[in-house]
Amino acid sequence: MNTLQLSIIHRLPQSYRWSAGFTGSKVEPIPQNAANGDNCLVALKLLGPEEGNAWPVMEKLSQALTDIELYSSVLECEGEPCLFVKSQDEFAATCRLKNFGVAIAESVAGQAPV
Repeated sequence: MNTLQLSIIHRLPQSYRWSAGFTGSKVEPIPQNAANGDNCLVALKLLGPEEGNAWPVMEKLSQALTDIELYSSVLECEGEPCLFVKSQDEFAATCRLKNFGVAIAESVAGQAPV
């Protein structure tokens, strides 16, 4: 199995959807007050030292998901390549990526433990 050690990704906080007529090639943010539905996508962005090689790394991650029959797309978002997966596939995708040697950065809540 191929691995991408020292690759770290994190989930962007915004939810996305395919732009009308551009499924698989263009996304748009979903307004916070809109219903998410089946068209909801999550975006995973690469962190770390691979910045110059982000596109090939993200393509390898997409291929790792394709290998287990999870559909994903690598598209530019916020000026950088992001991996988009259906929200209902997010847990399977992150599990596969962890098994592939990728670290997933988690959001830290601002509350102290009780």
